[in-house]
Amino acid sequence: MRLSYVGELGWELYTSADNGQRLWDALWKAGQPFGVIAAGRAAFSSLRLEKGYRSWGTDMTTEHDPLEAGLGFAVKMTKENFVGKAALEGRTEENSARRLRCLTVDDGRSIVLGKEPVFYKDQAVGYVTSAAYGYTVAKPIAYAYLPAAVSLGDAVEIEYFGRRIQATVTADPLYDPTMSRLRG
Repeated sequence: MRLSYVGELGWELYTSADNGQRLWDALWKAGQPFGVIAAGRAAFSSLRLEKGYRSWGTDMTTEHDPLEAGLGFAVKMTKENFVGKAALEGRTEENSARRLRCLTVDDGRSIVLGKEPVFYKDQAVGYVTSAAYGYTVAKPIAYAYLPAAVSLGDAVEIEYFGRRIQATVTADPLYDPTMSRLRG
């Protein structure tokens, strides 16, 4: 399938289990001249966070709506009817009470795992949904639901095992914000 969940123009390949090893071997051999590496699920997660892609069950659940999650672009309010339309009518991302925000860790090295509380002006106001080190952007990244009053550029703190880690609310996506890499 021609799609990408990691922010690069690419393909996802699907095969039956009995052809898995043969496919891996062929791709590995073909990729050697290009410096291909074997990267696991952690790399996949890091790349999706750099690109600002949301993960169902992690960054959004049934307790969140698409406007809070930054996915308003995927909702066609002009459609005649759909489940949840009435709840979204008159709402925008701008007037949502909370939003999923991208945070970058100020010290450039502290990594959090997810589910940590986020503090703004010394008040617990949200929680981390996903986090990883962003190797392409060379900094730790976290996503957190925060009140709408917390704006881009604001300083926040993520509590990690009793220690407060300084972070900044940052515009997302961090990588390829113009989508030029995905357009080829």
